[in-house]
Amino acid sequence: MSHLKREFGLTLLDQTPPGTCTMRAVAHDPEQPHNQQSLAYKYKFYDQYGRWPTWADAMEHCSADVKARWKAELTKHGIDVDRKGN
Repeated sequence: MSHLKREFGLTLLDQTPPGTCTMRAVAHDPEQPHNQQSLAYKYKFYDQYGRWPTWADAMEHCSADVKARWKAELTKHGIDVDRKGN
């Protein structure tokens, strides 16, 4: 049972459109991170894990090279991927 269903008795985002990422509800390259800023991703993640996602969570499934490139770009924008809560 999902966190939201267990805690509050509700389901916000159940199924995503065919051909889209099941976490983001949009089509994207599966080798790229999820968009940590996407409301669909945030609530899907929260529903599964009972906490809000970080950029590290969004990149968990990515290769080391993709993670390094994203981490470098996010750092340019003042986002510390390694810090808890980001």
